[in-house]
Amino acid sequence: MDRFSFSLGQEVRLVRSGETGVVVGRAEYTDSAPSYYVRYAASDGRLDERWWAQSALEAAGSSHLAASQA
Repeated sequence: MDRFSFSLGQEVRLVRSGETGVVVGRAEYTDSAPSYYVRYAASDGRLDERWWAQSALEAAGSSHLAASQA
């Protein structure tokens, strides 16, 4: 069973900030949820890459953030 919610190369959104990026790596652990290495443009314009918990991300096409800002 695939525990990953996001595919490599998939565009994702950071739930709290709304910044979008691309999944460039994934990690699977025995005792915690998967993590994703995301390459994204930070709000100040810098290109950044960081590991994020699965719960901190959503698919970029998701309307969750857009609906909460409407």
